[in-house]
Amino acid sequence: MTEKLSPFHATILIYMSQVGMGIFTLPRLLAEQFGTNGWLVLPIAFLLSTLNILLIAIVYHLGQGRSIFKILEQSIPKFILYPLYWVLIGIWSATGCLIAKYYIIVFQMVAYPTANPTIFKFIVDVLLFLLIIKGIYNIAKAATIFYWLTVPLLLLMLYYFKDFEWARLTPFVFRDHHMSVSGASNLYFNFIGFEMGLLFFPYINRKTKLIKSLLVSNSMVSIVYIYVCFITFGFYGYKHLSTIQFPILNILAYIQLPFVQGTENLFYGFFLFSILITAGMYLWAALETTHTMIRAPKKLLALFLVIAVFVIALIPDTLVEVMNWSSNLGYLSTGIAIVLPVLLVILLLTQRIRGEIT
Repeated sequence: MTEKLSPFHATILIYMSQVGMGIFTLPRLLAEQFGTNGWLVLPIAFLLSTLNILLIAIVYHLGQGRSIFKILEQSIPKFILYPLYWVLIGIWSATGCLIAKYYIIVFQMVAYPTANPTIFKFIVDVLLFLLIIKGIYNIAKAATIFYWLTVPLLLLMLYYFKDFEWARLTPFVFRDHHMSVSGASNLYFNFIGFEMGLLFFPYINRKTKLIKSLLVSNSMVSIVYIYVCFITFGFYGYKHLSTIQFPILNILAYIQLPFVQGTENLFYGFFLFSILITAGMYLWAALETTHTMIRAPKKLLALFLVIAVFVIALIPDTLVEVMNWSSNLGYLSTGIAIVLPVLLVILLLTQRIRGEIT
């Protein structure tokens, strides 16, 4: 009997896919784009992402749990579909690659400024290769272990309540805002990752309760974001917050331990576990799509994929370039998270009208 994802593992896996490098810059983004009490926009983003998840629910219901690749191939000729697959592979693999490179560049900047980031990237890519070849069930089990290693770090934010001041929040909402489409897109990018649920259909059954898992994980992510951003707004104030490149790293540096110097480096190192799952899930999605077209051993395809993303990661070599690349890929990944479920719903409705499905 084929193993299926459990509801708990599916929930944790999606949660870990959603929380990436964005959490380190999210408070600054909210302060810059939305001004005073910018954290209040997070519930709105949560509602929009929930609507996005409901589109996935419609796909699952109409498609009766079929793989999205079978749904696409039933209605779209391969000469049109395969270029679309290559676009998905390119965007997903590059997104995973840039998430890892972003983490490494920041880690080098704060901990090892003279070290060669290429060596770090090589080590991380080896770990990603070893992760994705194990398959989605083992990735989910690893994500669960990593979850219990990283979530306790969020409790450290309670330490800052002693320096939290309500006056820094101000009584105003969204004053001095500089809202933009790019800012809104970057905000929504912090919530995506739930679209990986579209690829889970062959690996689940009714007991998995995938849609419930997606909704729970999205709620967990939203609670974490609101909790972290609320504390940082009250700790720094929005004006100061908008000038700090990585507010979460800065705030972690306030914790001093008698036996460790540079505590932010220690705590930041623990987030590697979360980054491995986030980047790994995008690479796994690219691998699944590649395997749909090329019936070669998955380990061989994974090797070529990881080599390709390693080479791609050599192109942006500064933090500014990596952030620009990540921002541009964020627009594309956000577009996929929205457009792909809509496309699948349209195809499924067309198939139902034609009587191709019941």
